[in-house]
Amino acid sequence: MIAIIKYWRGPLFWLALLLLAVFCMGQFEFLFRQLTPDAAEVIYHRESFAQLLLNHLLVVAVAACLAIIIGVLAGVVVTRSWGRDFLPLVSQVASIGQTFPPVAVLALSVPLLGFGDLPTIFALMLYGLLPVLRNTLAGLQGVAGSTLEAARGIGMSPLQVLLQVELALASPVILAGIRTSVTITIATAAIGSTIGASTLGNPVIAGLVNGNTAYVLQGAVLIGLLAVCVDSTFERIQHGLALRYGG
Repeated sequence: MIAIIKYWRGPLFWLALLLLAVFCMGQFEFLFRQLTPDAAEVIYHRESFAQLLLNHLLVVAVAACLAIIIGVLAGVVVTRSWGRDFLPLVSQVASIGQTFPPVAVLALSVPLLGFGDLPTIFALMLYGLLPVLRNTLAGLQGVAGSTLEAARGIGMSPLQVLLQVELALASPVILAGIRTSVTITIATAAIGSTIGASTLGNPVIAGLVNGNTAYVLQGAVLIGLLAVCVDSTFERIQHGLALRYGG
């Protein structure tokens, strides 16, 4: 148990700070008062920070899962002999999704999907797709040909080679792309508050609209702590996979 806690001490530390900020933000009112001494209210009370955190995580989780599924599947397809012709097209489409501003995607998707979580998830999915796809391609293409030949030589089927050899050996690299994608998605999800999604961006947007720096800082601190907490968790998982598969 002690060894497990020691291994996960980084993520646990950031999680503790995040929970402290979520449930004890009001205890730091005197500090936020220094930022906006003229404001009638310096602690954001319109929604619960805990509820905003859960909503933020839900939006990020759905968008990230879609990006991971699409990115990994696309990477697998275009690295097969029958799908290599689609590699340039898939790479270009993913690059466009990464370079197209999320705000523009939101503006274009609102007429089709309405306000709220759906257009936010769609924009985040497009924005987080490229790191997953690129790392999936890098990981799969980095598996040595001799390893694949050895796997086929002992009678493995193509599906077994893919699941037990290629994806297994590429998993540290793929996870690095997922880590980047999810971290970016956590930070970018805040813009969903501009179109009615309930996220940790709500205090930030409210603070910008009302000129309340304390609100902005509260939202930014929570988003930052969440991103670092999730990133450190992925780092520990990635480290474990690298040790297991020699990456």
